[in-house]
Amino acid sequence: MSDKVFNRIKAVLAEKGKTNNWLAETLDVNRTSVSKWCTNTMQPTVETLFAIAEALDVEARDLLVLRKQG
Repeated sequence: MSDKVFNRIKAVLAEKGKTNNWLAETLDVNRTSVSKWCTNTMQPTVETLFAIAEALDVEARDLLVLRKQG
């Protein structure tokens, strides 16, 4: 699973000019967890994904990789 990209958290953080540390502090989670989300070695829960979206002021779907168009 670690070779597949499921989320865009790292990209959206960069677009917003925010860091992993900022997200960890904002959500009150371990920095290691944020790092794993950003490298797609671990995925956040759905609840956490929505919290990330709220913190970054984006839609939750903006944090996910689009797999199929049409």
